[in-house]
Amino acid sequence: MARSVRSGSSESARDSDSKKDFKETPLPWDKLLVLLSVRLSEPINATLILPFVYQMVEDFNVAKSPKDISFYASLLFASFSVCQTMTIMYWSRLSDRIGRRPVMLIGLVGYLLSFLMFGVARSFAWALAARCLNGLLAGNVAVIKSALAEISDDTNRARMMALLPLMWNIGTVGGSAIGGIFADPVHQYPGVFGDMEIFRVFPYLLPCLIGCSITLFGLVLGVFKLQETLVREPSGKKPFEQRATPPRATPSSSSSSLATETTQLLADGDAPKQLTVRELLTPTVVRVMATNVVVCLAVAMCDQAYPIFAASDPSDGGLGFASREIGFSLAISGVAVLYLQLIAYPKLERKYGALRCYQIGQKITIPFYLAIPFLSLLATRLEESVDGPIPDVPRSMWASLLSKECLMWLLLVVLLLARTTGMVLAFTSINLLTANLAPSRAELGFMNGAQQLAMSATRIVGPILAGVVWAWSIKHSLPYPFNSHMVWVLCAVLTMISLHISNKIPESVNIFAAGANNKSDDTDTEDA
Repeated sequence: MARSVRSGSSESARDSDSKKDFKETPLPWDKLLVLLSVRLSEPINATLILPFVYQMVEDFNVAKSPKDISFYASLLFASFSVCQTMTIMYWSRLSDRIGRRPVMLIGLVGYLLSFLMFGVARSFAWALAARCLNGLLAGNVAVIKSALAEISDDTNRARMMALLPLMWNIGTVGGSAIGGIFADPVHQYPGVFGDMEIFRVFPYLLPCLIGCSITLFGLVLGVFKLQETLVREPSGKKPFEQRATPPRATPSSSSSSLATETTQLLADGDAPKQLTVRELLTPTVVRVMATNVVVCLAVAMCDQAYPIFAASDPSDGGLGFASREIGFSLAISGVAVLYLQLIAYPKLERKYGALRCYQIGQKITIPFYLAIPFLSLLATRLEESVDGPIPDVPRSMWASLLSKECLMWLLLVVLLLARTTGMVLAFTSINLLTANLAPSRAELGFMNGAQQLAMSATRIVGPILAGVVWAWSIKHSLPYPFNSHMVWVLCAVLTMISLHISNKIPESVNIFAAGANNKSDDTDTEDA
């Protein structure tokens, strides 16, 4: 008994000492800001179409009935991921060979050209071709993850990786707002854009131009400021001579450790031998990838289902929102992102570990999926209350109408904030877990590319499945859960499956394996 007390007290003493000794390395903002600017272009361009994609497909006149619009909208949305899946591993492996910088610049040029094409689309086929080109050249997200892992260390990796979903959330908020506010400006703002024929002919060009300007800013910044982060070890040396002992990390030195290491840049040597795919796919890696695939499928379905759900009539189980209201609802949920990403998540990750944070994030999103379709009941009551011309509505009913609409928006914002919290925890954690799985820095590109490949595959199946399920469910008068709730119930079930898989992942995934290997190599060098 006394031994256990002494053991417990010694452990608590060690924990308190470790907390005192812990000091986070300052973030290398000179490199980081450039990478984050490059990252911002994808989420803006990806989500910018969400508020108006339903209206855009309707304008193309390809759907036989309004209930079929969701299917064509899902095809347009999924085409990006179909093509990204075909090329993401190529771009990731290419970045392991020629460097991160050239691959990221190619991706930015691809975003710029393809989104200009999308803005001038006047047919479904043209819009589909533009989205496909965008996907073929979209390899930046996996490459940026590798670059961030290469400029971070064990003390600041969680905070640095948290910035990736932060940029995604900022981009989705900004993209949704841009798409909702500036789509079809001739009819939304006739006093300003009514005489501009170009926006009458191309009603969705203005938001695309705004998105392209952000991409252009990232491209210019990348050309002049983006530094190569991939380091190569000199060839022709013995194993113990390939890596000299790096300087100990200190707040003043570790932020520039990339430049002070004795390893050299790309031109100075050949790449270290890479492991085969079979060697990399360990049981733990397979489980992490599997839970990632399942949860991403649920998120991809939700991302496609929400704008369709919001734009559909309340009689079909929707909210009856216009493009501007859809954009506003998508943007308003991002108000908590800065706090969650920059302050809350690093503290939670240090306390619980990335794996536990990932599981908590999934638990938060399940109630969101099950609750949000019930908002259609409030929207239906509002529509029934205003059945007829607005002037004919009695004044006594206005207070009731306003209270119902405020209640609906309040519940919607709360649910969307809960989803944002869950997504921040889940996707920041899965980025960390994926980087932690790489056995060496030479495999970071493959590991992040494999994760992005899995995510892209789910973004093919998810939007199409969501569109098909939604169209089928509103065409048939079936009871719960086979009515308009069906797509949301499927999202909740998939998240539960992902959570079950994650419970079988060992806690060892919370350790950055490549960093641990580097430390062991350094110890071997010192012993030699």
